[in-house]
Formats: sequence, structure tokens, C-alpha cells
Amino acid sequence: MSASVLSLYRRITRWPAGHWIFSRLVCLKAPYFATIAPRFVALEPGRCEVRIRDRRRVHNHIGTVHAIALCNLAELSAGVMTEATIPPEMRWIPKGMTVEYLKKAVGSLRGVATPAIAASASGDGHEWPVDVQVTDAAGEAVFRARVMMWVSPRRHA
Repeated sequence: MSASVLSLYRRITRWPAGHWIFSRLVCLKAPYFATIAPRFVALEPGRCEVRIRDRRRVHNHIGTVHAIALCNLAELSAGVMTEATIPPEMRWIPKGMTVEYLKKAVGSLRGVATPAIAASASGDGHEWPVDVQVTDAAGEAVFRARVMMWVSPRRHA
């Protein structure tokens, strides 16, 4: 599916409302991410950009974007970027995540996932760190995450 998520993105986003359609398809595949109503803005090998709007359903009790909504944005963008980047004979799963809350997250937000190191097609399983930076409408960083992906060869049935 590595190449297919990228080719699907490239094909669908040419259509009117294509970014919205692609975002809904991702949420159909992984329903929990629908809780943040993501909108994919860009996807290419080594980079994924996802936006979330300022909505009450992602707020905490003090009116800022909830910490777990930020983690969902980080995991979603890191996962889809990984899927679009690694070779098709490899698979991935998040192994861990470290996060930093830099300032109050208010308003609509943009998460950008990029690899911390170049992707490897090594035959054995290995950790692959993905960095995610979330910025507010002014472009100021409000949250940072490093998602550690476990990348390994696909099993053939």
C-alpha cells in the first residue's frame, strides 16, 4: 500500500473537493482520526501536511486544543507520511512518541511530518524516527513530536 496511498492522493486531489475526499477515505480506514476532522493539504515522499480547524470538539476545559488531539494530529501525519515514503515491501507501526507542548494551542493548526533521517530499505526491522511540528495560524510552533516508527519487511502469505 506504500505507493498506493501516494498515487491515490495524487489522483483524488485533482478533483474538486479532492483533499476533503482523501481525508475522509483515510478516516474510513482509521476511524479514530475522524475525531479531529483532519484535512490533508500536502503529501509527498518525506512530507505530509495536515490541518485541523478550531472546533469545540477538540478543545479541553480551558478552551485550547486538547493534548490528545495534538497527539492524534502528530500520529496521523507521521503515519501517512511513512506510508507514502517507505518502499512497498516494507510495513510500519508506531512504536512510541515523545511530545513537547511549547505554548497554548489555539485556533486552526497545521501539522507537518518529516523524517528525522533518510528512509532505509534494510531487510531487517528497524526504528525510523519521524518529526512532527504543529504550528498555529501565525506560524508559531505550539507542539512538537517525534514518532518512532517500527519499519519491517511485509510478511508474504
